Amino acid sequence: MSFDVDTWIELVKDCKYIPENDFKQLCEKVSEIFLEESNVQFVSTPVTVCGDIHGQFYDLEELFRTGGQVADTKYVFLGDFVDRGYYSLETLTRLLLLKLKYSDRIVLLRGNHETRQITQVYGFYDECISKYGNANAWRYCCKVFDLMTVAALIDGQILCVHGGLSPEINTLDQIRTIDRNQEIPHKGAFCDLVWSDPEDLDSGYGTKAWNISPRGAGWLFGKQVVDEFIHINDLKLICRAHQLVQEGYKYMFDDTLITVWSAPNYCYRCGNIAAILEINSVSSKNTKLFNAVPDNERKTPPRNMSPYFL
Repeated sequence: MSFDVDTWIELVKDCKYIPENDFKQLCEKVSEIFLEESNVQFVSTPVTVCGDIHGQFYDLEELFRTGGQVADTKYVFLGDFVDRGYYSLETLTRLLLLKLKYSDRIVLLRGNHETRQITQVYGFYDECISKYGNANAWRYCCKVFDLMTVAALIDGQILCVHGGLSPEINTLDQIRTIDRNQEIPHKGAFCDLVWSDPEDLDSGYGTKAWNISPRGAGWLFGKQVVDEFIHINDLKLICRAHQLVQEGYKYMFDDTLITVWSAPNYCYRCGNIAAILEINSVSSKNTKLFNAVPDNERKTPPRNMSPYFL
């Protein structure tokens, strides 16, 4: 069967995955698109920014019901598409198919979970083995992960990254020079962009600009760092994900940074709301909240599947 993107888009909507050979073709076709994208991919408004998804397929569909389908709404996803949820494979397949069909309407940034090492620990590798019977699909995905871009710039003034800032990066041009086609290193600028977190460093952490992150990678950074970065690069806002927020979103540092979280009832037990951020212009933004899809409207895999989030 020749690869028919519209046929597969319709099939995958029902939380199904596609045959291995077709999946390989999908990864190859999407890789060609990613190769053309800049490390700092320019995006114009209006656009909707989404946080972590983590394999929660049915909640991704609720996100699209809340924000609009990709044919009608332009999206930036901030990474962490896989791991922890039951349906990482179907979730990633859904997003890659949309990227293939609507390449200029959806930007997929790389998160700290889009790596070989992390996916072998938090579920995606095991899920690929369980569903395909081998690790080929996982290997195809890892090559795709290596090509995903690391940042988006909305109207030249809103920077989107998965995690945060880095002491090694003062300008957007320094992000543009990163060699992203690799496994994310354990330290350095590339690592920091996907691992770092904002923190009020005046309360309990002292007033240093950077502090050691309890995650073991990246840094904690405070308002001083954000203010300087925004001033140097003529920005208005930094959008990032990476941290669970019970209310779905959280502004910090006089509204110069926002965390967006788009996995409701994270790990099927955290009870949080999810959010997406609609950006109509640099000065006009609107958060939309949504809840997890009720249990009776989602399939739960059989118990012999790996318990990914233990």
